[in-house]
Amino acid sequence: MPTDCISYQNSGYFTPLINDYLDQKPELKPLYHRFPTLANFKEQLDEKQANYPVENRAVLVKALEQQYLNSAASATTTLNIAALANPNTFTITTGHQLNLFTGPLYFLYKIISTINLCDQLKNTYPEFHFVPVYWMATEDHDFAEINYFNFKNTKVKWNKDSQGPVGRLSTDGLEEVYHLFEKELGPGENATKLKELFHNSYLKHHNLADATRYLANELFGDKGLVIVDGDHKELKQLFSPYVKKELLEQTSFKKVSSTNTLIEKQYAIQVNPRPINLFYIEDQLRERIVFENQQYHINNTELWFTEKEMIHLLEQEPEKFSPNVILRPLYQEVILPNLCYIGGGGELAYWLQLKANFEANHTAFPILLLRNSALLVTQKQAEKADTLNLSWNDLFSNQQLLFTRKTAELSQFDLDFTPQKEFLKQQFAQLTTIATQTDKSFLGAVKAQEIKQLKGLENLEKRLLKAEKRVYTEKLERILLLQNELFPNQSLQERKANFSQFFLEHGASLIDSIRGELNPLDSNFSIITL
Repeated sequence: MPTDCISYQNSGYFTPLINDYLDQKPELKPLYHRFPTLANFKEQLDEKQANYPVENRAVLVKALEQQYLNSAASATTTLNIAALANPNTFTITTGHQLNLFTGPLYFLYKIISTINLCDQLKNTYPEFHFVPVYWMATEDHDFAEINYFNFKNTKVKWNKDSQGPVGRLSTDGLEEVYHLFEKELGPGENATKLKELFHNSYLKHHNLADATRYLANELFGDKGLVIVDGDHKELKQLFSPYVKKELLEQTSFKKVSSTNTLIEKQYAIQVNPRPINLFYIEDQLRERIVFENQQYHINNTELWFTEKEMIHLLEQEPEKFSPNVILRPLYQEVILPNLCYIGGGGELAYWLQLKANFEANHTAFPILLLRNSALLVTQKQAEKADTLNLSWNDLFSNQQLLFTRKTAELSQFDLDFTPQKEFLKQQFAQLTTIATQTDKSFLGAVKAQEIKQLKGLENLEKRLLKAEKRVYTEKLERILLLQNELFPNQSLQERKANFSQFFLEHGASLIDSIRGELNPLDSNFSIITL
């Protein structure tokens, strides 16, 4: 198989902001605290230990024990939850939506990156304990983003109305989805395991949060993964002073807006803050809190509160206040003894907007680490790449550029007419010298002829390339087929395919195979041959 490496920066799949962050460009330094290196974690440990109240640990452990009452936590996870009471225990966290049956492959990569980093930190700092955490985005509401997954060429979709926080959503209706998936899987031992996993996750739990916790626990519980649901009254009570500050002072709007002014000079802005970055939530309701006419209004409802009433509500029912994308990271870092957040490029882009708000709230800003990205390749596909003389750089390339480059390699002719164009320009340079010494109309004729003949050469160059592509159609189509297998819809496999497609072939060893290849501190795509 090809042996070349593809860095994230050279892959073509990350924004200039993330590429510059990975390259540690000096101009981005004000947007983050410490870059993710093993050495930098020691200072992060010291800072978080001093910054995180010991009493928060007891609240966190009690909340997690309550959340796991109806879930069979593994022995390792149970030990990790208990260990969070210890001042020498810290978390490494990733977060993700409650995608149906995990959604795209990168759900696995996020969690495996988190687990592997905990192992690396334990080896480096054995006097501390590190717990991998999956933060479930139970308070999100964009159901259309999570109600499906792709299995091979089939979109397995859950059709249902959803209005409130998705974690509270009833799993009614997933039996139909199960039967559709069951037919797609067909017979076999691995198919049976996938059916059981889906059935036990979604048909034996009453809401989407419990179903997702069960599913993630089945996949990663033996690795000690701790799953956190922020939609919890006691955890919200810990955060209520920050909610009060948001309601009264609107600090996050000021701080993030100021940061955005700096970022937008060179990069695209990922998220924009609102004057109040909070939602009001109930089982069937998730609406923004807005300040209008000296009162707090729950958008699109008849609910209005005076300042006194709103603060009283916060004190009595903090679970009704939900942070949006701007404040959710602060909530996470307040309730967890967390050192590092692991996320995708889009996530890190909005985290880079938040450091000033963390400072204003006197909360340690975590290390930001781009999750691992990987490409799963079968042995047969790797052999095809060798046969077709393709590197991984070739396969990551834009399809049209790849076709042109490979046609040029296959052709017995030089398809680049640059020498001819340069020769033509030299000839016309001589004619132009003559033209400048005679009538201006002749100079114009020389320039027009130069443009015409250069254009003619360019057309001939394109026609030769097109002709050669026809000559090598069969081989180019094989290249196209392989690239489309590995990059569905010319996108990253990890953003389209679901793990079940590969589990069906490789079974439970799939996760261990991936885990053995991912190094969270390495900024190269992992090419994993199954």
